[in-house]
Amino acid sequence: MLTVAYDGTGYHGWQLQPGQKTVEGALNSCLFELTGEAVEVIGASRTDAGVHALGNIAVFDTAGPIPAEKFSYALNQRLPEDIRIQRSQEVAADFHPRRCESRKTYEYRIYNAPFALPSRRLYTHFTYVPLNIDLMRQAAAYLVGEHDFKSFCSVDTQAQTTVRRVDSVKISEERGMMRGRDGDKEEAETGAPCFGREIVIRVAGRGFLYNMVRIIAGTLMEVGRGHMEPQRVKEILEAKDRQKAGPTAPACGLTLVGYEFFP
Repeated sequence: MLTVAYDGTGYHGWQLQPGQKTVEGALNSCLFELTGEAVEVIGASRTDAGVHALGNIAVFDTAGPIPAEKFSYALNQRLPEDIRIQRSQEVAADFHPRRCESRKTYEYRIYNAPFALPSRRLYTHFTYVPLNIDLMRQAAAYLVGEHDFKSFCSVDTQAQTTVRRVDSVKISEERGMMRGRDGDKEEAETGAPCFGREIVIRVAGRGFLYNMVRIIAGTLMEVGRGHMEPQRVKEILEAKDRQKAGPTAPACGLTLVGYEFFP
């Protein structure tokens, strides 16, 4: 089992696609070079084009002599610099990451400031419209629990059911170098530049539908902008209609943080 981190900017998603550069394709190619076997990894999450990961999971079978814990070192010498194996380990032969009980966590990051910050353009979604975090938190509370998330799913989904369980939706604000938008006084006193703020929507659950987290993020941003009342989220869930929810937020702000597997 590989724990895989990647910058998804230059990839057409995780899953193999003819003629396209994908994370899965890069892993398969390097594993063939390393083992001489036609290895095909199985990914726990097939992230979309432009989506990043800190801890996606991939498994593969090999008859080679390389110890499991050494694959991370060997692969990282061959992989492009925007993909790195964080850990490699032996797992049971019948372990399949998409067929066992698990919880995965995503983060959607929003850079909220008067102007975009170039160094954050690949890893956050930029908006200059002020966002009310308190309203977003009120709206997010309606999403926690087991619901039919058909309104928060792409119409292209092939899922047999749109019922999913969301364990938590937490919204936080990160500052530090990025101070508040009303930080003129602080800037004058310290001499430090006052840019904006980074808002993080962290969603954990037992399974997600196609584009579900990005639609959640887009809807919560509509609430934060004042275009939608927080209680509308409850009505959107009940409507089971994609047209009732907010837009699908851009892929660049989304990162798959990691997985927890349960016995």
